[in-house]
This record gives sequence, C-alpha cells and structure tokens, in this order.
Amino acid sequence: MASRSRVRISSLLIMLSIIGLAAAESGTTEEESKSEEFVVTLDHSNFHEFVSKHKFIVIEFYAPWCGHCKKLAPEYEKAASILSKEDPPLILAKVDANEEKNKALATEFGVSGFPTIKILRFGGSVVQDYKGPREADGIVAYVKKQSGPASVEIKTAEDATSFVDEKKIVIVGVFPEFSGEKFDNFTTVAERLRSDFEFGHVLDAKLLPRGELSISGPTVRLFKPFDELVVDFQEFNVDDLVKLIEESSVPLVTLFNNDPNNHPFVIKFFNTENDKAMLFLNFSSENIDAFKSKYRDVAEQYKGKGIGFLLGDLEASQGAFQYFGLKEDQVPLIVIQTNDGEKYLKTHLEPDHIASWVKDYKDGHVKPYKKSEPIPEVNNEPVKVVVADTLQDFVFNSGKNVLLEFYAPWCGHCKKLAPILDEVAVSLENDADVVIAKIDATANDIPQGTFDVKGYPTLYFKSASGNILQYDGDRTKEDMIEFIQKNRDKAAQQESGKDEL
Repeated sequence: MASRSRVRISSLLIMLSIIGLAAAESGTTEEESKSEEFVVTLDHSNFHEFVSKHKFIVIEFYAPWCGHCKKLAPEYEKAASILSKEDPPLILAKVDANEEKNKALATEFGVSGFPTIKILRFGGSVVQDYKGPREADGIVAYVKKQSGPASVEIKTAEDATSFVDEKKIVIVGVFPEFSGEKFDNFTTVAERLRSDFEFGHVLDAKLLPRGELSISGPTVRLFKPFDELVVDFQEFNVDDLVKLIEESSVPLVTLFNNDPNNHPFVIKFFNTENDKAMLFLNFSSENIDAFKSKYRDVAEQYKGKGIGFLLGDLEASQGAFQYFGLKEDQVPLIVIQTNDGEKYLKTHLEPDHIASWVKDYKDGHVKPYKKSEPIPEVNNEPVKVVVADTLQDFVFNSGKNVLLEFYAPWCGHCKKLAPILDEVAVSLENDADVVIAKIDATANDIPQGTFDVKGYPTLYFKSASGNILQYDGDRTKEDMIEFIQKNRDKAAQQESGKDEL
C-alpha cells in the first residue's frame, strides 16, 4: 500500500505556531546520512524488553518524512554520544513511529505529533514528557538534570541564591529533617512534576530569599517571577499539593510579547484545561494602562472559576491572528476559546467593556464566532472550494455524495495529492450526484465531533444519505473512485431498504 503518512498536529504545535517558535521543515543533510552509533534504535520487537532493563531512558518517536525530526537528528545523535560517556551512561533511543509495526507503540505512548520525546523511568513504569531544548548542549544539560535526584539539597545561602532564579518557577521544601511522611510526599510530588519545575529542599529557612522569617514548620515554598512572587503551602497530600503548585504556576494574567522569558508561561497557559480568554491590543497605545488594570480586575474576579487570561501584544501576535482568523483593524479585541474548540469574539473593545462582555460569555449570552474564508465568487474548478460559511449547505444539505479534503496550504503531502484529486474530480464531473471538494483547515473552523482532523491531508466522504466515513485508502485515482462508487452504492441501498420498511 502507498504511504498514508500525515503531518500530525498536536495542541503544543498549534500553540507554538501562535507564538512563532515552530521551525520550518528542512531536507536531509549530509551529517544526518552518516551512520548513527550512539542513539539506540528500538522497535516493537525489542522495545519493552530493553526499557525494562533501565532505570532512566529518553526515547524519541519520529517519522522519516518529518522535517522537524530531520533537524533534530544530528543534535540528538551528538547529545547521545556525549551522554554515553556519563557514569553510568545515559541512553537516548528512537522509534520509527511511522512504521506500521510500531504504531501500537506510538498509540501506547500517546504520540500525536513528530517528534515526540518521552522520558521513561524505573523500567518504563513512569512516563513523562521531555520538555527540554532540542539542540545538543541543551539536551545534554536537561537529560543530566532529569536523571539526577528529583529534588536537590540546598546547604548554603550561595546554593539558595543560585537555585532561586528570578526568571523561572522553582519550588523548595523546608523541613526540620529529611525524613517522615511529609518529606516523602514532597519528594513524590517532585518526582511527578520534575519535567515542569525544579525542586530543592532545605533544613534552614533563613537561607532562602523573599520572606524567609515567615516560615514555621514544614512548608513548601514556590518562587515565581510574577504576581505575589512567593507562595507558601502547608499541604502535603500528594494530589492536593500537585494541584496547588500547578494552579499557582500560571500567572493571573499571562503576558505574551516578544520576550522569550514569557514563552514558558504562554505554553503553560495553553496547556491548562481552563477556557482561554485572550485580549490583544497594541502595547504602545495610549490607553494600555487602563486595559491592563480593567483586565486584571476581571481576572481576579474569575480566578479559580475555569477561565484563564492572557494579554497579547499586537506586534507579537501575528501567528495568533492567523490561527483565529483575526484582523489588525479589529483591535483592541478579546477572543475566548473553549476546550471543545468553540470561539467567542468581541472586537473594537473599550476597557469598560471587558467585565460586562466576559460576564455575558459566562452567562451564555454570547454567540460563538466562526472563522471562515470569504465565499468564492467563482467556484468552477473540478475540485470545488468549501469554506466554513458554505460547509453546511455544500456538504450536509446538498443531497449529494461528497468527498471532502481537509488540507493545509504548506503541507507537502497535500500538494502531492492535489493533481490526483483533480483527476478524480475530472473523471466524475459528469456524475451530477458526486462532488469532489476541499477546505483549507487552517483558515476555516471545522465542526467539532463531526470530523476528526488530526493531520493533513484528511479525507472524509459524506454519502447522499448522510453517512460520514473517513477515507484511509491508497491515494490513487483508481482507489479513490472505487471507494466513492462503493460507498455511494451502499448508501443508495440503505435508502432503498428504508423505503421498503
């Protein structure tokens, strides 16, 4: 069978495209073609046996056609060669998740985009996401830190000064002794969250900066570069402490501008389960202070109520505008996106409008906003163009058999499919009951729950009788036409059967 690889999209990649950090695909380099000696190659036949023998291992799930994987390959190999000299050696491995025989592994580890890198601990019993750099030196430093203790002891004031970085979140446990249930629970939390935060523990609270005299008894202190700067917890139930740390590590209002120090907090903002309110405006505008003040007041009002708040600078937000289908002349604007993909929009906002509009949204009085390209004035090519505003009439209400391609303009697999899809459309153009169509899934909102578009291209067939099937066959003219004829005939038979009943 021909390759059915698709460019996978994860929520993280969507977020990275918004903040402009995703790299362009690149071709294979001469360095990548050299034989690899240090990265261990695993597959379905040896994966679990190999992992079970190691306390710590890093594994990349990749696809040979993925440009990001190609870019990572020489850096990953260089890091593996350096880490192999550690005592004991630290192992980097890889799995070709595009291979049919390895797809069960990819499913087991939740691989939805390439490359996906996982850290496996204690023979694979603990699995964590790799959240470090993707260049050799950064990989080495991150892996070495991840392979060490989950929490490091702070013994001196110099240790504390070095550990507490004013630009990132760090967490320190203060204990009278490094034993007992509370200390054990703290180390369990550190092990669970170590890929997101750095943890330390100390006997003497006076070594710590920022209000050290306020600590009495076992305490977990979270240092952060925003809001109240220091948060203390006396909660040592593992699940409750994890929740408190995660909630406190998101700014009341996440700032998104060109400062890369803010990007980790933007990533965390998009990875929360909250609804996401995003206010975009020109940070050089005269009334920026009024917007900031009113927006923060609203964020305070809804703290802990299932909605997060981000303030984005227009200059830095071009990716967001493209993703949401917004225009610069609409600012100041606020958009809210829910976890099920619904969007709500208010343009030409005034500071005093923020509180009332968010209240209307929470009360269910705001209609969803749908991103759509303009309806084509001329649509006479063999493959018809569908946009979000015509999807209902063109596909669902047409009474015809429709093969619909969801594509991205930059997708190489989509470009390769385009002439084949044209041939299918031309072959069937005299059949009035069949339509071949396409929709730019990056520029138009797709109905949630109807189409499962996780990569490009994705093809769905909607029969005249309303059956919806995903096409996952070979991408040849003959196979696609055969699929259409088979499923159209089947739909007609079903309709006939209904009439007889």
